[in-house]
Amino acid sequence: MGEIRFPRHMFLWCLSAIYMFAFASLYVQIPGLYGNEGLLPARWTLRVSAKSLVEQLKDSPTLLWFGPRLGLDTQQCMELLSLTGALISLMALAVPVLRDCRVFLILWILYLSLYKVGQVFLYFQWDNLLLETGFLAILVAPMNMPWSSKVRLHDNVTFWLARWLLFRLMFVSGVVKLTSRCPTWWGLTAMTYHYETQCIPTPLAWFAHQLPLWFQKLSVVGTFVIEIAVSFLFFSPIRRHRLAAFYMQILLQVLIILSGNYNFFNILTITLCLSLLDDQHVNFWLCRSPPKTEKSTDSPTQGSLQTLLSGVVLMLEIGVYALLGYWTVLYFDLQVDWEKKNISSKTAFTYFEFNGFLKAVTVPSIWMGVMSLTWEIIAAMFKSACVKGLFWRLWSTIQWAIMATATVSMFAISLVPYTYMENNAHNELWPGIRKAFELTERYQLVSSYGLFRRMTGVGGRPEVVIEGSMDRNTWTEIEFMYKPGNMTAAPPVVTPHQPRLDWQMWFAALGPNTQSPWFNSLLHRLLQGQQDVIRLIQTDVSQYPFSKQPPTYLRAHRYKYWFTEQKKDGSYPQRWWRRVYVEEFYPIVHLGDPYLERMLDQHGLKDKAPSRRTSNAWLPQLLRHVSEHVREIPAPLLLWTLFSSAATVCLLHTLFSHKHRHHEPHRSQNTDKENTEETHSNKVEEDEKKHVEENEDGTNEDSEVDDDGQEEEEQEAEGKQEEEVSSEENEVDSLRKRK
Repeated sequence: MGEIRFPRHMFLWCLSAIYMFAFASLYVQIPGLYGNEGLLPARWTLRVSAKSLVEQLKDSPTLLWFGPRLGLDTQQCMELLSLTGALISLMALAVPVLRDCRVFLILWILYLSLYKVGQVFLYFQWDNLLLETGFLAILVAPMNMPWSSKVRLHDNVTFWLARWLLFRLMFVSGVVKLTSRCPTWWGLTAMTYHYETQCIPTPLAWFAHQLPLWFQKLSVVGTFVIEIAVSFLFFSPIRRHRLAAFYMQILLQVLIILSGNYNFFNILTITLCLSLLDDQHVNFWLCRSPPKTEKSTDSPTQGSLQTLLSGVVLMLEIGVYALLGYWTVLYFDLQVDWEKKNISSKTAFTYFEFNGFLKAVTVPSIWMGVMSLTWEIIAAMFKSACVKGLFWRLWSTIQWAIMATATVSMFAISLVPYTYMENNAHNELWPGIRKAFELTERYQLVSSYGLFRRMTGVGGRPEVVIEGSMDRNTWTEIEFMYKPGNMTAAPPVVTPHQPRLDWQMWFAALGPNTQSPWFNSLLHRLLQGQQDVIRLIQTDVSQYPFSKQPPTYLRAHRYKYWFTEQKKDGSYPQRWWRRVYVEEFYPIVHLGDPYLERMLDQHGLKDKAPSRRTSNAWLPQLLRHVSEHVREIPAPLLLWTLFSSAATVCLLHTLFSHKHRHHEPHRSQNTDKENTEETHSNKVEEDEKKHVEENEDGTNEDSEVDDDGQEEEEQEAEGKQEEEVSSEENEVDSLRKRK
């Protein structure tokens, strides 16, 4: 792999933006989700005990244990951590020098601290992915020191871990779709349900849902090919294979972003895809010419060998693409119907055949990773050994050894969650690796992934609708800002914000209310009229139907939603959704209702201990002041405003640096000109001195021609010599004065 300086900078810049999105998005939801009067108060997870602080940190590694020492309760401490993380990541996004390994270590610790008390609202796969990627950034990012060298020969080794994580994410996500035996994935019909059944679709999802069946099935085939087959090209020694895999992955992620609101997840996946690039390709994007190299003086024989090698590589490259296309046509039975102008497809292999394929490739894929990593380590070792200077060679070798050890350790423990998909490979792992994984599991260094394992909502999208009433006769629906409810409201665009309550409402609709204990707390808080919880439903409280007075009664029904269809005349319907009533999801309850009280007691959702009194110190007052000003701003608008501000500062800094570098050559040219003139004058002065010395030598030689001369002639000669020397000295002095 070539130089990766530019992709590494892009990786760290994108990760800074993602951290900012994650912290800021969570910050505006903390009071309603984890506040003292929220759905799942975080202070319940940090019960006071007789254990020491060290033991508490060992049981649950979170900085929230230090909250009481700062005079903060758990909610305020969570807000402080979120604000600190958002501010640090915002500064790192704007200022390149702050993209340091120590800064990313702080960001990782802050997000891990929030994750540990996040409970069901923070246990998503993208939260795990952000923690794992954030820890890798600690190894990838530089440690900026005044005496540190800008040359980091181990960068290819540590940055390789991002490529391995991308492989695990994509390959396993493709595999679990088939190992789950979901009939929609096996029947290639998953996309006919996906667009309308995903958690929060975008307006483009409605149009994508209208595409013909053959195209939807072909989309599933493309998903399998990109996630399973193309993932192996990440480690191809042929550079164009990696670039082709990069663009295929980017295509898939962009299509997902356009059709669904998956917060920062797809942006994070694109960030991992940067590990497939090199400086040469980034320079191609920027329309920069590659650096000039000296012309090789190879012999004709060597030139012919290089031409032959290039031809072989080209044939291998084309052969891989041809083989990939052949397998796609063979295993999905692709046939072109020219009359109907479509492409038919179906799964042409069985579950047992795919299971055999999985057993055959799991262990070789691990060895593929081992060989690729070994190559990067050996290449970095030779580069370190070739560094000039004994001290710098020793320092570079020490860095290489430390980073290579850390990379190998991360790769080893990642094999445990990677092999969950295949039991035989998992059982054959060295016990020491599994023990190391168990010791580090609490820190979320590595995780298992598998997205869209099964397609839900095949018979219609299930949706829970909450209704409130003051008299038990007239009922009013409570609409959420983001999830489907009102059939005439267009699907929103909220990326990169994640409304975590709306997401959990989607999961709650998939089963009975007993599988979502937090739903009891939601109804209880709405009956109490808690403003922080209401803001999770409507940021503008005036849009909430019971903003003036809490409802006396609440109930919940389950509906099934579908996208509306385009009319036969080609016109669009007035509604985006249509729905059908299914059943009662939660019975009618009120404050003090026996059923509600029993459910709250059963799931431990009733607070037995009183909440801590708020402090009047300056820090809690500052946090309350910031929260009051931020809570009224819609979260997507807040996130994009912060990002735009930081990106503008970063752009101006880049332009200023480029302009400064552009003026440096002119300054150096003027300096060179002055140095040239000074050198020329010095040379003229030296020539004059030589001329004087030659004249003096010539005069001395002439005065010694006659050895037998008389004293008078010698005196006359000496007198003439003195006169000539004095005259020449006067000429030299006059020349110097002129200069």
